[in-house]
Amino acid sequence: MKKRNSKLIATIGTVLFMLIVFLLLWFLMIGYMPEQEDEGVMVSFGETEIGGGQENGLVAAAATSEPAYTPPPAPAPPSDNELMTQEDEEALAIRRHQEEERRRAEAEARAEQERERAEQERLEQERLAEERRIAEENARKQAAIDKANQMGALFGQTHSPEGSGGTGESASSAAKGNPLGHGNSGGNSWSLNGRSIVGALPAPSNDFKQEGRVVVNITVDTEGRVISAVVGPGSTISDYATQQLAIKAALKAKFNVVDRPDKAMGTITYNFKFK
Repeated sequence: MKKRNSKLIATIGTVLFMLIVFLLLWFLMIGYMPEQEDEGVMVSFGETEIGGGQENGLVAAAATSEPAYTPPPAPAPPSDNELMTQEDEEALAIRRHQEEERRRAEAEARAEQERERAEQERLEQERLAEERRIAEENARKQAAIDKANQMGALFGQTHSPEGSGGTGESASSAAKGNPLGHGNSGGNSWSLNGRSIVGALPAPSNDFKQEGRVVVNITVDTEGRVISAVVGPGSTISDYATQQLAIKAALKAKFNVVDRPDKAMGTITYNFKFK
């Protein structure tokens, strides 16, 4: 009986000892785990029979190791704010261009007006200079006519600066009221070198506001028409409206026709008096 109990105790002790040893080895193995090294990718350089890369899936491994191509992201569409900014810049550029065009047109218009004004001033100066020249020439001729008439009155005949006998008309013209070279009509007078008036001297309108004398220098063509009439020296009325009445009346005067191609210059004197 004792022998059997001793074997049982020995067996239990042996089992317990092996269990303890197993547990110790188990915990030691769990605490120590060797790290696995990267195997890498095998590359063949052609030194073996499988250098062509056709076996063992080397080509597939190499292909899978390359990074995949990622396309660049598509540009984002412009936002509403960017579109509004672009539209504002375009509108501003258009308005700036229109403003420049307007200023250029205004500058050209001002330049054109300045040129027209300068041309009008030049023409006006030429007209005034021509009127002064004609007035001075008429005054000189009138003075010569008056002097010749005064000398002729002493001898009972009328003289003309172009000749002692005028243009061939006889002294009977004066007797008929159509004198040669000068004459009176309705309180007004005329003087024209070598010419005689046809009919009565036209009188100006009675619509005047000043009294005095207006001397009109006239130029008469070969048909006897007054083609030019300007106020000359010797006038005592400076009122423009009254002067225009005298000019309008002078332009209606008619003188005899002559064969000479030249033009005659003389004067018509209007006396304005209130009635």
